[in-house]
Amino acid sequence: MPSNLRLTHRRLAAACAAAALALVPATGQSQNVMNMLLGAVTGSGNAGKGDDLVSLLTRSVESIDEPREIEIGRQLAAVLLGSKPLHPDMALQRYVNQLGRWISLQSERPNLPWTFVVLDDAGYNAFAAPGGYVFVTKGLIDRCADEAELAGILAHEITHVTAKHHLHAMRKTAQSGMFTQLVASQIKTNAVGNMVASQFLALGRNLYARGLDQADEYDADRTGVALATRAGFDPYGLVAVLQQLRTAAPDNPMFTLALATHPPAQARLEQLELAMGKNLESFSGAAPMTVAQRVHPKPAAAAAPSAAPAATPARKPAPPPKKKAS
Repeated sequence: MPSNLRLTHRRLAAACAAAALALVPATGQSQNVMNMLLGAVTGSGNAGKGDDLVSLLTRSVESIDEPREIEIGRQLAAVLLGSKPLHPDMALQRYVNQLGRWISLQSERPNLPWTFVVLDDAGYNAFAAPGGYVFVTKGLIDRCADEAELAGILAHEITHVTAKHHLHAMRKTAQSGMFTQLVASQIKTNAVGNMVASQFLALGRNLYARGLDQADEYDADRTGVALATRAGFDPYGLVAVLQQLRTAAPDNPMFTLALATHPPAQARLEQLELAMGKNLESFSGAAPMTVAQRVHPKPAAAAAPSAAPAATPARKPAPPPKKKAS
C-alpha cells in the first residue's frame, strides 16, 4: 500500500475512534474501543484486495455485498481524510454522531456501521462514502441557523449511502473510456499493488471532484427531507439550506466546491417544491434549536428562577419557494 494511502487510513482510524469515543461518557472512554477500531481500519487484511475492489466496480452494483461496500467506503473515506484533519472539539463530534445516527436509524439501512465526522475546514461542504461514512465541515455547521438545517444536510448524505449513489457513479466511470485516461494521467508506478491502489484513489478523487449525477442529488434532496421529517425535524430545514446556497456568490471560496458539485440551488428548490407541495407543512413550526445550544447546553441551575426563557432563534420554517410565472 502506498505511503499516502497508509496515512489516510491512519487518519480514518482516528476518525472512527473519535466517533466511537464521542458516543460514550467522557468518564468511561475505553482504550479497548480505540484498539478495536484501529485494528478494523488499518489491519483488516483488505489492503491487498484493491484489485478485487476495482474489478467489482466494473460489474453490477448488485454484485457488491455489504462487507465489500463497507470496504470500498472505508477506502474512499480515507481519500477524504487525506486532505483535512478532524476538528478537535469532541463535544461537537459527539453531538454530530448522535444526531446522524438517530437520523440513520430511521433510514432503510439502519444497521450499517454509521460514522459521522466533523472536518476542521472553514469551507461549506458535506460528503458521504459507501458503507455509512458521512463527513461535514466545521464551516458548514457554523452556517446552519438551527438543528433542522444540519439534520436536513445529514439526511441528504445518508440517502446517498442508502441508495448506493456513489457505487453507481464509480461503476459508470470504471466502465467508461474516461477511466483509462484518468488512471493513465495519475499512476506513477509500475508496481502492481501500488498501481491498483492508485487506480482506486484516482477513481475516488475524480468522484468527489466532479460530484454525483443531478438525478442522484435530486433524489437525495427528496428522500432526505422525508427522512429528516421521520426523525422528528422540521422538513423545511434543507429548504432553508438551499435558499442560503442560492444567494451564495459563485466566486466565494467557502462555497466553491459545494456549488461546483451540485445542481443549481434554484433547480433543487423547484424539484423539492414539486415533491413536497404542502404535504409536510403539518410537521413544521416547532421552536428551532441551534447547534450551539445542543452541543453546549446551559445547566438549568445556572439560570435565575425569575429569568425569562431564552429566546429561540428568529428563523421560522422556510415556506416552499414560489415558482416563477411563465
